[in-house]
Amino acid sequence: MLKISEKVIIPSSEIDIKAVRSTGAGGQNVNKVATAIHLRFDILASSLPDFYKEKLLNKSDSRISTGGIITIKAQKFRTQHQNKEDALMRLKDLIKSVSIPQKKRFATKPTKGAKRRRLDNKAKRSQLKASRRKVDYD
Repeated sequence: MLKISEKVIIPSSEIDIKAVRSTGAGGQNVNKVATAIHLRFDILASSLPDFYKEKLLNKSDSRISTGGIITIKAQKFRTQHQNKEDALMRLKDLIKSVSIPQKKRFATKPTKGAKRRRLDNKAKRSQLKASRRKVDYD
């Protein structure tokens, strides 16, 4: 059971967790023990409220497939238990991230002082480059 908020809870039966062999360095242990975790979560088949489903499906995240399946691979730690906890926390964070409303962005303009400084710097740079040119004595 994964608790997202006070009202939203995902049953363990909806989260598919599989242990696989981890990649990378690790000596002989990496070839014997399945410590990495592949977590799969089907958004459409879950008991999440429609608000969460809609926001997750519209989110542009490489972990969410076009079919609405979240895939997380956790292999940061050396133990299967720690990787499982990490994968569940990452799933929880992903789902919680869609419930936070994004701040509305509004266009701003540079201040008069900023414009003046930019033009002054351009003029100084122009003078510097002009002073490097070949001098004509005619």
